[in-house]
Amino acid sequence: MIRLLPLLLASTTLAETIVIKDPATLRATLADLKPNTTLQIAPGDYPGGHHITGIDHLTLEALDPANPPRFIGGNTALQFSRCPHLTLRHLIITGQSANGLNLDDGGQLDSPVPGITLDHLEVSDIGPTGNHDAIKCSGLKQLTIRDCSITGWGGQGIDFVGCHDSLITACQFIGKPGFTASASIQLKGGTSGIIVEKCRFLNAGERPLNIGGSTGLAYFRPPGTKHEAARIIVRDNHIEGSSCAAAFVGVDGAEFSNNTILYPTKWIFRILQETREPGFAPCRNVLIKNNRFTFRRSEVQTEINLSDGTAPETFRFESNHWLAEDLPARSQPKLPTQETAGTYGQPIPKSE
Repeated sequence: MIRLLPLLLASTTLAETIVIKDPATLRATLADLKPNTTLQIAPGDYPGGHHITGIDHLTLEALDPANPPRFIGGNTALQFSRCPHLTLRHLIITGQSANGLNLDDGGQLDSPVPGITLDHLEVSDIGPTGNHDAIKCSGLKQLTIRDCSITGWGGQGIDFVGCHDSLITACQFIGKPGFTASASIQLKGGTSGIIVEKCRFLNAGERPLNIGGSTGLAYFRPPGTKHEAARIIVRDNHIEGSSCAAAFVGVDGAEFSNNTILYPTKWIFRILQETREPGFAPCRNVLIKNNRFTFRRSEVQTEINLSDGTAPETFRFESNHWLAEDLPARSQPKLPTQETAGTYGQPIPKSE
């Protein structure tokens, strides 16, 4: 372990950078952390199974971003409980049996943890079956997940439970044979104010985007919330394969815009209500506009899979481009409301 010269922060607390060269030193250092610490981890393999609680302004990053350290195996590689302003950067996480990475609020459901950043993480081979997530996030706010790659998982690639005012941008999700992958991104449990943009999904689970979901009442954040998700924006993404492009599940207000959807294998969208407790908002108030849909009529017979308990009449469709590649004359979809300015059966314009 190499300790570098501490720097004095404006808040008068000391910032320290520690270079980690081996697994034993990493474990010892994590057991005695102080706030405002940066761990620069040398290339090599490190076992999973680390749990860090209550450390503010902590950074774990690769000493050499071109040769990141690998956290291999264990139930969960890294779990951080109530660690505000955490940064994880240029790390590889692989082969965990529960979750790859777990970030949570320590069970304080009305006190979200702010300011976490995940940057250039590679997470793979989680599970492989059952509800095991690559990145599990519970009770966070102002979270940024940027330029991460997720390949092969059992439950969700990224699972938000009661997270707020956060961004997922420029990430990729690639499904893998043998991994059950129910969704790539799931936003549930009272999650609100989320933007998902510029991501790429390739055969990435049954529901590449599960906008909402099904959550036990005890896990909603904040307690008493009456929607699974609200104020969700999904824009400028590429979604290819999977049984549908997205599922709207108990969401109260979302926008799905400027996305490219290629070859879903069963439906275009699902509009569902899975949480049916008294007082919960029906799935409603979704704007779907300026998207490019290319599909095959041999696969997609029903464009919208619709369950009872929803409010499909509140969905709006505007200026989407639809092409049934094998039967262009049958490109116009059957939607729950009349589309405005849609284009059907014509060559799909390229995204900007």
